[in-house]
Amino acid sequence: MDLLALTDFNLVARHGGFGRASRAAGRPKATLSRRVAELESSLGLRLLERGASSLTLTEEGRALYERTWPLLAEVNETAAAIASGGESPQGRLRISAPLLFSQAAMGKLAAGFAAKYPEVRLEVTTEDRPVDMVNEGYDLVIRVNPDPDENLVGRIFLRDRLVLVAHPDLIRPDGSSSVPAVLRGMGEATATWNVIAPTGKSSITPKTVLRLSSHFMVRDAVRQGVGAACLPLSLVTHDVASGTLVSWGEIDAPDTALWALYPSRRLLSARVAAFLSYLREAFPMGTPDELAAYVAA
Repeated sequence: MDLLALTDFNLVARHGGFGRASRAAGRPKATLSRRVAELESSLGLRLLERGASSLTLTEEGRALYERTWPLLAEVNETAAAIASGGESPQGRLRISAPLLFSQAAMGKLAAGFAAKYPEVRLEVTTEDRPVDMVNEGYDLVIRVNPDPDENLVGRIFLRDRLVLVAHPDLIRPDGSSSVPAVLRGMGEATATWNVIAPTGKSSITPKTVLRLSSHFMVRDAVRQGVGAACLPLSLVTHDVASGTLVSWGEIDAPDTALWALYPSRRLLSARVAAFLSYLREAFPMGTPDELAAYVAA
């Protein structure tokens, strides 16, 4: 396969037409058209549907574009790094991160990373859904307890745990009595909270008084004494230490693990490697207390 023809096809596909690609690259439109036609001929496939006033990718053309543009981008990045001595990561770095982590720490992380690597154009979007990294153009995603995916590799950089907290004036129930509860989300009610405390295990029945969509909103409501709630330890560490909230114990559930993931079929780019290294510097131990201290500092 002609690498130059493949590069020109990607250029046309990315800009959505020969004219726009020609203007963006400063290359003759006829040359781009000829190169793409040569690529189609060598593959025996039609990659573009050429209309009177529009151009669209065929199914085969879209598959080729989605598979090859990340590889070509890495080749260009590697060449640029070698030409500059490979000392400094550069280019665009797109990251998707979950809401709670973004609200708590991502702004500070992004600012510090941008100051350390000024040649990298960092873009962070916040969403809890599992994004399609290749089709949506992400270089790295941060996810909470992600499902196994053979197309992604990465590592855990933080762990957290859920604790049951309440205002000091709220009386912890004994026996089978319920407690006013603030829940996150709009799903079904939680049947019981299984709690592990120094005094042993117990079960507490929540009686929903509020449903809120954000952990920060839940914490603020609990501070007002309206009810108890399950919250990440990192989010309430300082409240418990100051006596604003009291902990009734840890929730009997697996730890929450935050993963930094990137596509397994791509080479690890200098930008992604730099961000992973920056995460290790920010959270060397990866504990809830470390995250709480980072946010409060």
